[in-house]
Amino acid sequence: MMICKSTNGKRRPKPVVLEMCLLIGIMGLCLLVVMLIIRNLHSHKIRFEKGMVYVNGTTSIGFVDQDFICATLDWWPPQKCDYGTCSWGTASLLNLDLNNKILLNAIEAFSPLKLRLGGTLQDKVMYQMAGNQEPCPQFNGSPKELFGFTQGCLPLSRWDELNIFFQKSKAKVIFGLNALSQRHVSMDGSVVGPWNSSNAEALMKYTVDKGFTIHGWELGNELSGNGIGARIMADQYASDTISLQNLVQNIYKSFEVKPIVLGPGGFFDANWFTEYVMKSNGSLQAITQHIYNLGPGVDNDLVNKILDPSCLDGGSQPLRDLQKILKEFGNSTIAWVGEAGGAYNSGHDRVSNTFIFSFWYLDQLGMASSYDTKTYCRQSLIGGNYGLLNTVTFVPNPDYYSALLWHRLMGRHVLLTSFDGTKKIRSYAHCSKHSDGITLLLINLDSYTTTAIGLSVENVTMITASNQLKQTQRTQSFQSSSNEFTREEYHLTAKDGNLNSQTVLLNGKELSVNSTGIIPSLDPVEVNISNPIIVAPFSIVFVHMPDIHLPACT
Repeated sequence: MMICKSTNGKRRPKPVVLEMCLLIGIMGLCLLVVMLIIRNLHSHKIRFEKGMVYVNGTTSIGFVDQDFICATLDWWPPQKCDYGTCSWGTASLLNLDLNNKILLNAIEAFSPLKLRLGGTLQDKVMYQMAGNQEPCPQFNGSPKELFGFTQGCLPLSRWDELNIFFQKSKAKVIFGLNALSQRHVSMDGSVVGPWNSSNAEALMKYTVDKGFTIHGWELGNELSGNGIGARIMADQYASDTISLQNLVQNIYKSFEVKPIVLGPGGFFDANWFTEYVMKSNGSLQAITQHIYNLGPGVDNDLVNKILDPSCLDGGSQPLRDLQKILKEFGNSTIAWVGEAGGAYNSGHDRVSNTFIFSFWYLDQLGMASSYDTKTYCRQSLIGGNYGLLNTVTFVPNPDYYSALLWHRLMGRHVLLTSFDGTKKIRSYAHCSKHSDGITLLLINLDSYTTTAIGLSVENVTMITASNQLKQTQRTQSFQSSSNEFTREEYHLTAKDGNLNSQTVLLNGKELSVNSTGIIPSLDPVEVNISNPIIVAPFSIVFVHMPDIHLPACT
């Protein structure tokens, strides 16, 4: 080997030999890096799979309300506790801080957001009468009382404050009326006799006189079927609903557009709901059911249920069965989910107020809309452990941003959608909200599989930049248009990969309100339409494709 002498008397390699050594060293280093990457991938069990979303563009399978997203405000006082935890704070209709800027901005961002005002204690609320100067009694905990609390009262001054706030925030209000007013509840929970509507009538007349707009009046809370604490027979509830409709027609007789009437705001019971719809004689505009299909908030298996596709699939049964009843009678009554918190008794802290709950929530939205449910009300906007907003700080939880993206991207027409590949991918598609295109929702329940998803759309028209039309009858990659078309993607992931994080990332950037309480902008990334949609492990992706036009969307 040729060796030259160094200036310090030591022998050193000649330049050519030095280059060879460096090259060998670099190659060795590269090999080491590759081995480390492979070992790291193996240790984290990261896999890559392919899948295909199929969308039928010929006809829609559902038609939801423009303001499909709805949230609830409840009556629970600070003393409301579950499993030793009191999670409601000052989130009640009676004590909520209506001057909080984040609260105002969070509602206003939807413009409009439907708000359903109600809950268990609505059937123990009396409404202050105009001219009555006596103080309104507040709810007090009492184990001997129905629902665990004494009777409460809504002061008219508070009703004024609430309505002024709703007008300012552009909310659409559905108010739950007391269906047990002046009625006796027997020891077995049964209620006999007709609804006493006098107190409700006084509130409704006061509301009209003050010029407050109410989108709908709902009668009762969870009194259907076996009821929760109390129950009313279906034929009596139907009669009570007819009475409410007559009140609305009389009080709003000079109004061209009248509030809708809703009921029963309870859990689905096929026989009870069938009789209720049949005997309501067209007085019911929207039939409302409640959904808590994940069980009690104290359940330690909650996370596994959320990540189990078969468990999520089970949530479709009451949605499907209610549609069968409505189709059987063929009247104009529509279906709502009037309250849904997933896990009952205030949810589960660090589960139902964290990123992982968006898997359940968005899947419910997609599933409900595919069964022609017109509106879906989340329990709650604020309060408990399942609020869209943090009960103390009012800062949005991850599900708030999920709801806002749905509201802005998913239009009224629901498209028949299926996925071919892993069972851990959930897929839904709608015509887009503010374009002539379509929007996909993809949910990856897998912890270590990244899925590259292609798209196949039946009966699609592509609009080029020059406004020329190109027709295809099934296209999977849109590669022939790869230089002209792009799509917008919104990738939601948990901060630091922690599913129990209350912070969500959009396209890798943390979403947070600023110092003045402004809701952040939700900006997409632009991707060439010919590329597969990459859905990372434990992530959610909305994909807006404005150039894919379907007959179902016209």
